[in-house]
Amino acid sequence: PSFGFLFDIDGVLVRGKTPIPAAKRAFQKLVNSQGQFLVPVVFVTNAGNCLRQKKADQLSHLLGVPISQDQVMMSHSPLRMFKRYHEKCVLVSGQGPLLDIAQDLGFCQPITIETLREKYPLLDVVDHDRRPSVLVSEYFCFKILSVVLFGEPVRWETSLQLIIDVLLTSGYPGNPYHHENYPHIPVLACNMDLMWVTEAQSPRFGHGTFMVCLENIYKKITGKDLKYEALMGKPSKLTYQYAEYLVRAQAAERQWKQPIQTLYAVGGSAALSQDEEIDNSWETELASAAAAHCRSVLVCTGVYNPHTEAPSDARESITETVFHGHRDFRFDPGLVEPDHIVPDVDAAVDLVFQLENFAP
Repeated sequence: PSFGFLFDIDGVLVRGKTPIPAAKRAFQKLVNSQGQFLVPVVFVTNAGNCLRQKKADQLSHLLGVPISQDQVMMSHSPLRMFKRYHEKCVLVSGQGPLLDIAQDLGFCQPITIETLREKYPLLDVVDHDRRPSVLVSEYFCFKILSVVLFGEPVRWETSLQLIIDVLLTSGYPGNPYHHENYPHIPVLACNMDLMWVTEAQSPRFGHGTFMVCLENIYKKITGKDLKYEALMGKPSKLTYQYAEYLVRAQAAERQWKQPIQTLYAVGGSAALSQDEEIDNSWETELASAAAAHCRSVLVCTGVYNPHTEAPSDARESITETVFHGHRDFRFDPGLVEPDHIVPDVDAAVDLVFQLENFAP
């Protein structure tokens, strides 16, 4: 094969924990009688609340084909390349086995919001029932050198408060605020999805919604923009380059000689152009991944609504109702327009096989 698949998961293969019927049909076409994949396949999810192996096991169960963790790309997977942060003390935000996830990615000194709250009990006071009954002097002192946002947390007021504390004190959350410390310590964020689909009739808040809150609180307090050292997860360029790297690794492992020319992103759009101030030093790590053509194949089982048109003039105020992307991604109607639209993932596989003249 001279092509590979990047499959979105939520809304393409599953809705919540329920498989979409077309998904099993599609994957029977992608494997041989021994259960080996006939083409390179990477599952690209913006989820970040579990380890890759757990997600691979879930997908194997749902789709009825064996899937390895090397075929799964979580929103946080590219953090493996950010080695300059691995030895530093980092604050991690999200839910699930955060310390296990951080350590699996290479971080040696991760600290959770919950641990920070225990060390500084005076900081979290929105919930009156969780306020400390006895005032404790804060003698605990350590410096947090960066913040990693894995995904949406549960108690937003606690996470928003403590992350702001860390940013406005240059990593010493018990100290008074110093607005002159700008730019703040590095923030790395995974998954910018404003909303995602589950079994509910309408999309639900995603990590992007939490980020909108954090950015606006920071700007309201300081008058300055929150800056990101890196943004990863769809639709960032970094995510697609890392996914391409995984596709090529699969092809090499199977000893397929044909170079991978085209990637088909099923359920996802093409990578969006990013704010130029975002750090791009990671690109050298993936220099071997020559940019393939990436074609987007949107399915009508997820957030995507084929009846919503992008405005011809991106400056119109209606833009914000159509473009739900992150603040640091420029709106470009051309990039939002998919290369192909199909009813479901089974039709997507049929279309790609037809386009590539591929007969399994």
